[in-house]
Amino acid sequence: MKARRALHFVFKVGDRSETVHFYRDVLGMRVLRHEEFEEGCKATCNGPYDGKWSKTMVGYGPEDNHFVAELTYNYGIGDYRLGIDFLGMTIVSSQAVSNAKRLQWPLKELSAGVYETEAPGGYKFCLEDKTSAKEDPVLKVTLAVSSLQKSLVYWSKFLGMKLYEEDKDKQKALLGYGDNQCKLELQGIGQAVDHGSAFGRIAFSCPKEELPGIEALMKKEGQKILTPLVSLDTPGKATVQVVILADPDGHEICFVGDEAFRELSKVDPNGGKLLDEAMAADKSHEWFAKRNTPKPSA
Repeated sequence: MKARRALHFVFKVGDRSETVHFYRDVLGMRVLRHEEFEEGCKATCNGPYDGKWSKTMVGYGPEDNHFVAELTYNYGIGDYRLGIDFLGMTIVSSQAVSNAKRLQWPLKELSAGVYETEAPGGYKFCLEDKTSAKEDPVLKVTLAVSSLQKSLVYWSKFLGMKLYEEDKDKQKALLGYGDNQCKLELQGIGQAVDHGSAFGRIAFSCPKEELPGIEALMKKEGQKILTPLVSLDTPGKATVQVVILADPDGHEICFVGDEAFRELSKVDPNGGKLLDEAMAADKSHEWFAKRNTPKPSA
């Protein structure tokens, strides 16, 4: 198995403007690229919705060497029901803590120098008030699992992740594809994992030639494949190949061919401008307001 990379986590967002404010002004991330789509994604990147949507990638640096957030906005959806699947993203950034305090964004101190905050929509973030020792301050993403041991077999044996730490008493494990990459933390909760309608997706890259083998292995092991190997087009950008899986608890996992993804994910210097223009042109809230009805909830 050649090198694999942790890429991003997908968040469905209802209030795009307030969400962008949180990521840009509170967390201190920047817009890396922004794309608008007139119809739903073949790999359900925007969830099970057919209408107009947008994708905004935000992070602390280029996707080649940073783990970033993908903000997925469906124009016709106002909010999503949170489940208990996503337990948080941990970021090591004294600047983010300082920004939150300055902007009076709610912070809850969990321990000395460690704070919990929420993005619009209720997604939890853990902020460590210190300077990151590595280039990318995004430390880990934590997901809930019903059975830690069953999940470790899936993520370590089937998907080839290295087990960095395991605490059997606390039912926690830390895995990853590289020492300097964002890690995946699995937290056993001893019950079924409810994904709500806000369920996200974690993405990794691998050499394109490994994609058919990943799909074949999942078929052999009787694991769930949500979207068989497919090519996805982005207007004016590279076409990528992906396969979408689900782990034993239903967490969605995207594997994408690394070579084309590096081309697709190049930082667009106009990304922020494109996003701001799209938000200014978005009249969906006004459309529903004129009809005295709120945007639908998912």
